[in-house]
Amino acid sequence: MNRATTIPSGARGAISDASSRLLSLDALRGLAVAGMILVVSPGDWNKAYAPLKHAPWDGWTLADMVFPTFLFSVGLAIALSFAKLAQNRRAAGIKIVRRCAALIALGLVLNALPYFDLAHLRLPGILQRIALCYALAASLCLATASTGPDGCAAVNRRALLIAMAIVLLGYWALLAWVPVPGVGAGHLDPDGNLASWIDRGVFTVPHLWPYGTNAAGTVVYDSEGLLSTLPATVNVLVGVLAGTVLRANPDASKGRPFLLAAAIGLMGIGLALDPIFVINKRIWTSSFALFSSGFSLGVLVVLSALLDRGPAPLPHALMLPFRVLGGNAILAFTLSQILSAIGGVPFIASPEGPMTPQGWGDGLAGAVIADPYLASFACALGILGLVVLALLPLHHRGLHVRL
Repeated sequence: MNRATTIPSGARGAISDASSRLLSLDALRGLAVAGMILVVSPGDWNKAYAPLKHAPWDGWTLADMVFPTFLFSVGLAIALSFAKLAQNRRAAGIKIVRRCAALIALGLVLNALPYFDLAHLRLPGILQRIALCYALAASLCLATASTGPDGCAAVNRRALLIAMAIVLLGYWALLAWVPVPGVGAGHLDPDGNLASWIDRGVFTVPHLWPYGTNAAGTVVYDSEGLLSTLPATVNVLVGVLAGTVLRANPDASKGRPFLLAAAIGLMGIGLALDPIFVINKRIWTSSFALFSSGFSLGVLVVLSALLDRGPAPLPHALMLPFRVLGGNAILAFTLSQILSAIGGVPFIASPEGPMTPQGWGDGLAGAVIADPYLASFACALGILGLVVLALLPLHHRGLHVRL
C-alpha cells in the first residue's frame, strides 16, 4: 500500500506536487472504472440501455469509450511521473516489467473466475492489454527521452508523434494489404481480418473471448487481441502528450484551450477516416484509436475545468465517488470482476431451482421498479455503490493500492 493524498493509483509511479493538485486525473480514471462496472453489471443483459452496450462490430457507443479512457489516463500518469521514472533507466525498466507481469497475472486470475477451467481460460483480457500498452508506452518514452530545460529527462513529443503515426498507418496497412490465408486481404469482418486470424493462431480458439463470435455463433476473435494492442497503445501515448501539457502548466487553465482543440481535432480526424478505415473497437482500428483518444481528452478538459481551477465545493462533492474509484482503480476493477463472477453462479435457492445473484437482484429490483430497463440499470448502480463503499475507507485514509 502507498499512503498519499490525491495521487492516482495504478501504473504510474510518484507524481510531482504540481500534478497532485490535478484532481481531474483521479476523477477521469474513476469515471472509466465506473463506466466499466455499469457496462458489465446489468441485472438483465437483454435489458441494458443502448449506450451501455458495445457496438456489435462497426461503429461506436458510449460503452466503447470507457476502456480507451482508462488507457488514456494511464498515459497521463506516465507523463506526470516521468521525470522521476527516468532518473534510473535500469530501475525503471525493472519496474515496468514487474508491473506488466503483475497486471497480466492478475488478469489471468480474474479471467479464470469462478470455475478455473484452464482448458478454456481466456488468455487476452482488459488487464493484460493495460499491462502491454503501459509497458510499450513507458518503454518508448524512456528510449526516446530528451533533456528538458532543467537538465532532467523529458518526454520527447516529436518522437512520440512519429511513433504514433507509424503505428496507426502501419496497422492500417497490415489490415488492408496483408492477406489472410484462405480469405485474402482487406477483410474487416470478424472472421477474415488479420488481427483475428493472428489471435486464433497464437492463443487458439478455446482461449479467446467466448463472446467474440461471428454470425454463425463460432468464436473467431478477441476484443483485446494481440495485434490490436499496438493501436491501443496510441491511446496511452495521447495521454502522455496531454500529461506533458498539464505538467508544463501546473494551474491547468493555460493548457485547456490547446487540449480542447486537440480533442476536437482527433475526433474529427477519426470521423473523417471512418468511411475509409471504419471505426471499430473490437479490432481497435486506427480511426477508433484517434476518435476515442479525442473523446477521452475532451472529458479530461471538462473535468479539469470543474476540479482544477480552485475551490468549487459542489463539483468536488459530485465527483467524490469517481475520485474514490480513481484513487484505487485497479482494486476497484478487481472487486467489480469478482462480484461479476459471483453474480453468475447459480446458488440461491428458489422454487424454480438454483438462481444466480444477478437474477435474484434483477428480480428484487423489478419488484419495486416497473420499467425493466431501469430495474436492470439499478442493479448495475448497486454493484457500483458496493465498490465505492468498499473503497471509501481507503480514500479517507489516503491509501492507494498499487501493483
